[in-house]
Amino acid sequence: MMKPCTTISLCVFVFITTNLVAQNPKLTLDLTKPGVTVSRQLYGLMTEEINHSYDGGLYGELIRNRVFKDNAKTPEAWSVLQEGNSSAAIHLVAGDPDNVPMDQRGHAINSALTTCLKLVVETDGGRAGIANEGYWGIPVKPNTTYKASFYIKGLGSTPPRRRPDGSTLTPNSPVIENNTPGPITVSIESSDGKTVYASGIITLIKSNFWKKYELQLTTASDIKPTADARFVISTNRKGIYYFNLVSLFPPTYNNRANGNRIDIMKLMADMKPAFLRFPGGNFLEGPKLTDAFPWKITLGPLESRPGHKGSWGYHATDGMGLLEFLEWCEDIKMEPLLAVYAGYSLDGDHVDAGPLLKPYIEDALNEIEYITGDIHTYWGAKRAADGHPAPFKLRYVEIGNEDGFDASGSYDGRFAQFNDAIKAKYPALKCIATIGGRDFLGVRGKLTIRKPEIVDEHYYRNAWEMEEDAAHYDNYDRKGFKVFVGEWATREGAPTTNLNAALGDAAWMTGMERNSDLVILSCYAPLFVNVNKATSTAPKAWQWDSDLIGYNALTSFGSPSYYVQKIFSNYIGNKVVPLTGANIPTQTRPATKKDSADKKMPQPIPGMFYVATKDTKTGKIFLKVVNATGKPQQVDIELNGATTLSPEGTIVVIKGDKPEDTNTIDDPEKIVPVTSAVKGLGKKFTRTFDPYSVSVLQINTIK
Repeated sequence: MMKPCTTISLCVFVFITTNLVAQNPKLTLDLTKPGVTVSRQLYGLMTEEINHSYDGGLYGELIRNRVFKDNAKTPEAWSVLQEGNSSAAIHLVAGDPDNVPMDQRGHAINSALTTCLKLVVETDGGRAGIANEGYWGIPVKPNTTYKASFYIKGLGSTPPRRRPDGSTLTPNSPVIENNTPGPITVSIESSDGKTVYASGIITLIKSNFWKKYELQLTTASDIKPTADARFVISTNRKGIYYFNLVSLFPPTYNNRANGNRIDIMKLMADMKPAFLRFPGGNFLEGPKLTDAFPWKITLGPLESRPGHKGSWGYHATDGMGLLEFLEWCEDIKMEPLLAVYAGYSLDGDHVDAGPLLKPYIEDALNEIEYITGDIHTYWGAKRAADGHPAPFKLRYVEIGNEDGFDASGSYDGRFAQFNDAIKAKYPALKCIATIGGRDFLGVRGKLTIRKPEIVDEHYYRNAWEMEEDAAHYDNYDRKGFKVFVGEWATREGAPTTNLNAALGDAAWMTGMERNSDLVILSCYAPLFVNVNKATSTAPKAWQWDSDLIGYNALTSFGSPSYYVQKIFSNYIGNKVVPLTGANIPTQTRPATKKDSADKKMPQPIPGMFYVATKDTKTGKIFLKVVNATGKPQQVDIELNGATTLSPEGTIVVIKGDKPEDTNTIDDPEKIVPVTSAVKGLGKKFTRTFDPYSVSVLQINTIK
């Protein structure tokens, strides 16, 4: 992902479509020539913590700011509850066990959980407590069991301690009777407190020490789904209460503890991705050298995870840790593609190759061992202790992220040092260099010390630019490196993409698929976006427009681009079929003021894009056609060298009435694939492709 400070100026063009010839467009598939092999890893996923992708997104945790570190001054997302004649107040108590004021010492649970929330209840009788608004609401669904847990200790104020000379050690404060032991109510309720959807009680014991309490909250079967809800912990007794690591989980995918949202996982599983690139993007690097993804402290129980500074303006809980990434891959049956931190941060600091880089390389080798090592290795044993004895399969390691931004030119030496160390210990692993993408990075790094096996190229453009460059890889040198298109997207529509973006995506994907002997891996970015707008208590949920999958606290949906990704991945063979086009319609964008000033008018580009592959085991042929024009296109199709073909097949179509059409949280299925049967197929036939459409025509071979 690009640096947070980078902006991209986008224009949505209205395309002018013209047919320069009277004949129908014609597509000729040549089945007599063996085509190149399609990479089995061609379509995968890329992920980073942006747009509340994990916290407030895929990661199942519903409590925002659960360890009270999102803001050092105020308990963000938390509020004090006062009902009846109660009088209460809350504030943060921060610090670590060895470096805190004397009156706060002992309130840190451990070195990770150093900040807690203090609730002071001054009167008995009314209801007082703390309330969490979640990530733009707490999702409430009927007949659902939620798992709640939190650390709490309760005690009354004590008289101020004094030094031997009689002076006050701590400020004077009123003495509140220690009346905290007893029942504590835990509930999920409407934001106004008038409706309780689920509740339970724990019994707080009399103790000056932290204790973790757990319970389940189950909603009734007749409630209406809503996100206008909050999570509340309350009491009717005065005293001082301390809280930490407050957690609430709904049911998760595959019932994993500390797991992921079911609906979003299903959307991804339906894409049938081959791999997951993680931690990916700016989340790998962080703003400063000390802010890189801290994989070691993302392991083990949540109690040991302090979280860390994210790259997009909010604190990362690291509930989605290294093992959770790997289990995510396991759950969807995709391979991990690991990105390791290579000594370059977003603010421009870097570590030169040589002795100073060795600790970073050792850290990467340890991370690889955690993923792939058996239980007799140090880090393999750590993974087993974390609950996963079996090693994970790993084939690709990416060294850094967008290091072409490093103006010092240090990546040449850094890549070589990382590459050599990884290859020495893990010779089967393929190392990916991250300096590619000639138009995106502006400066294309040159690696002279070590020739990379694979180069990661990134492209973010508008639809016109994607379609104009759809043949980008047709003339690449096949004797050089392989290509990983590790981040790319057509950026039109917000917060998720519109149909025009999906057309641009599909055009670009025909080029990648046609050249999948060279482009062996690709993944769209960003993958996720929380679509909530700013409220009086919370900022806008997203930082980057034009994303693939959108959601709020309650529901999720796929963008038009998501469905393009899905059908391209689901309908693909193992061999590319050579395909030529004739009489292809063209399109020309309107001239801009800059065009006029430069006296350079836009040139026509194709208005239709296509690719074909064949599954040699089943004989199925998949013809993908993108009609980016506003007119139906009647296309003559000929299959040279075909054996007997079934006259019946299927077609999957994504289309809309106008390019700006899109899906939203309120209208999630305005543009979705429609599958229908087709007849009249043969070695020669004619098919009409709808305006503004992406189609996959499946032709069946009879053996």
